[in-house]
Amino acid sequence: MQRFWQIFSSTLAAFFGVQKEANRQRDFQDTSPLPYIFMGIILAAGLVLLLVLIVQQVLPQSS
Repeated sequence: MQRFWQIFSSTLAAFFGVQKEANRQRDFQDTSPLPYIFMGIILAAGLVLLLVLIVQQVLPQSS
């Protein structure tokens, strides 16, 4: 479970463009980038869904 949170926090930091040098080096020592790619896809989809929900709440519904 610790690895999940490490990948989550590293991917979230990449979304904002900030990352500690030690964490960046740790991430690049992993053998496969696939967990980071999958987490990035999940976070991007979550961001899009969040934005859609916000827009639906802000714009009036016409019926």
